[in-house]
Amino acid sequence: MDVKKLKVLAVDDDLINLKLLKSMLMKSPNVAQVIEAKNGADAIGILKSQDDIDIILLDIIMPVMGGIEMLKVIRADDSLRQLPVIVLTTDETKKGEALDCGANGFLMKPIREKDVVSKIAQLTI
Repeated sequence: MDVKKLKVLAVDDDLINLKLLKSMLMKSPNVAQVIEAKNGADAIGILKSQDDIDIILLDIIMPVMGGIEMLKVIRADDSLRQLPVIVLTTDETKKGEALDCGANGFLMKPIREKDVVSKIAQLTI
């Protein structure tokens, strides 16, 4: 069986978190590329211009457009609504809201490599 090489969109306003996430993901044999966005508005722009994103890792608390708001935009858009989204946050109280808005998974920060890799595998196979 051929392992699909995934293109991941990582959305986080914290550049250190983004770099960390990217380095974790790039160690995974089934991740081909990690695209970075610093807020939901940037991420939506990327999604509109690249139609081959396989999964989104989404921080909740960001300037310009936060994760919940971005989730609502994605789920309302016919061309994007099928994309799996894993929400990453330090705020456990956001879990219910994120799942209600259509998140496919939820991980608490700090993110552990094995957790994020296994969650991505669950959602993309």
